[in-house]
Amino acid sequence: MKAVLMDGFGDAGVLRWGDAPRPVPGPGQVLIEVVATTVNHADISQRNGKYPPPPGESEVLGLEVAGVVLETGPGVARVGPGDRVMTLVAGGGYAEFACAYEGHLLRVPEALSWEEAACVCETYVTAYLNLFMLGGLGDGDAVLLHGGGGGVNTAAIHLCRTLVPDTRMVVTCSPGKVERVRAMGVHHVVDYTAEEFAPAVRAFTGGRGVDVVLDHIGAAYLKGNLKAMAPGGRLVVIGLMGGLKAELNLALLMVKRHTVIGSVLRSRPVAEKADIMAEFERVVVPHFAARRIVPVIDAVYALREAAEAHRQMEASGHFGKLVLRVRED
Repeated sequence: MKAVLMDGFGDAGVLRWGDAPRPVPGPGQVLIEVVATTVNHADISQRNGKYPPPPGESEVLGLEVAGVVLETGPGVARVGPGDRVMTLVAGGGYAEFACAYEGHLLRVPEALSWEEAACVCETYVTAYLNLFMLGGLGDGDAVLLHGGGGGVNTAAIHLCRTLVPDTRMVVTCSPGKVERVRAMGVHHVVDYTAEEFAPAVRAFTGGRGVDVVLDHIGAAYLKGNLKAMAPGGRLVVIGLMGGLKAELNLALLMVKRHTVIGSVLRSRPVAEKADIMAEFERVVVPHFAARRIVPVIDAVYALREAAEAHRQMEASGHFGKLVLRVRED
């Protein structure tokens, strides 16, 4: 099969179009003919040698796919050949065929295009898991979302607006994306190049702070995130773009009853991810089927153009998702 392969680690130039063995579904797995996949920041990290796949998983990049079931492995009963599915994969998405666990599959609603379906599982499930299942975001809460315009951020905005419409949203972003973020229904947008986000958040919330912070920056934002949080607030860290280590004032953490949660999705046990997908299917997928939630797509590339899509993501010029089209119908 054709796939995007890597000649070592480095910049986007290490990506090449080549041949790879077609995967074989194991127990509880299906083989999918991939129609579309997407580019995620985790792919950039893996390409740079900083985010290896879990043991036994494909070394090919790609964490989510949409396509058609071709074959089923032993023990699969819920889906069969010809079914349209979208799913998480722990690797292998940048290819013509990929294997996924049955418990991680979602049926593609008729209302979604293949490109839209490819955008659902990594970013929307990440946002739902960390804001709602771990962060406990509820009615009347205020939330701080970093990285306005990115895939997880746009997904988080959609979920907040749809699942808890009275959520007060504060989003940080670069100056070129302020108006587009605001147009998504965000209540307050902070240009992080022009002002510090923590004082802006506290001013917007009347000095109280936010109940939940979803952060992919890490160390560089820890101090500001804690300052921006209300008593009892929850900080969920899902990325480390701004460093691995920072000093934490434990006394302040105790007095303000803050909770700091570290979270990843890719390396969770298969059964645990299946439970997450089951809840997501029940709570969120009906909103895709009714088109109350529609993924934001910035651009669609052919799979063999993955290197150019990586360069676009690294330049932060995109708004929403970058899709790789694998098969033309």
